[in-house]
Amino acid sequence: MSQEVILAFLLTLFAGLATGIGSILAFFAKTTNTKFLSFALGFSAGVMIYVSMVDIFPKAQEALVGVMGEENGSWLTVGGFFGGILLIALIDRFIPKQSNPHEMKKVEDMRKNGTKVNDPDLLKMGTFTALAIGIHNFPEGIATFMSALQDPALGVAIALAVAIHNIPEGIAVSVPIYYATNDRRKAFRLSFLSGIAEPVGAIVGFLLLMPFLNDVMFGVIFAAVAGIMVFISLDELLPAAQKYDEAHVSIYGLIGGMAVMALSLLLFL
Repeated sequence: MSQEVILAFLLTLFAGLATGIGSILAFFAKTTNTKFLSFALGFSAGVMIYVSMVDIFPKAQEALVGVMGEENGSWLTVGGFFGGILLIALIDRFIPKQSNPHEMKKVEDMRKNGTKVNDPDLLKMGTFTALAIGIHNFPEGIATFMSALQDPALGVAIALAVAIHNIPEGIAVSVPIYYATNDRRKAFRLSFLSGIAEPVGAIVGFLLLMPFLNDVMFGVIFAAVAGIMVFISLDELLPAAQKYDEAHVSIYGLIGGMAVMALSLLLFL
């Protein structure tokens, strides 16, 4: 196994296991730093949107046009982009609303009075939230892995952006499970395991896609990755950022993420 593959897998593992960071914050922080989370989620969205439209989509189009010609290559690039959006949208569509990882929780929820221990409904909700996040993270793992494999510097940026947005998801898993069981270890374990889906996605992507990887396959996958990340940014990250704090803070984060990503791409020219 090459060093590039190992690095891509490690970056995906890092991004996925950030759900555990969210769980730890839920246990040890007294209050949620809503301004920080709002800015960080906006920043993550800015990184994903900018790199998708400015770097990943053009690279996909360049690869497909080079093989299939201007017209067919351009059509297939757009098809791959919206195919990625359709994939992640369908995953979201079939996740029950009460278990949707986009439903954000706060650290303060851990310390509310009147917590009902051994509540099977809360335990079920927390378990389904962990499962939903695992399903949701699977294509993110493929996206992070393939991006890092193609360009390690790009992979680092995407892994950081994905890791940031996995932190509140870890809180979303921990809160109801801790509510239901009063068991910090169980809440952390399920939160931690929900992030394992990302490196699993990387492994599946490696085993299934790498043997067939050529310019056409690469172009379609990269176009789909761009679509997945744009959808996650618009449907998940920005709405979550605005729930945590005022809209302006999340937009400042969005612009900051775009600026940092733009500078990074310029420095690596």
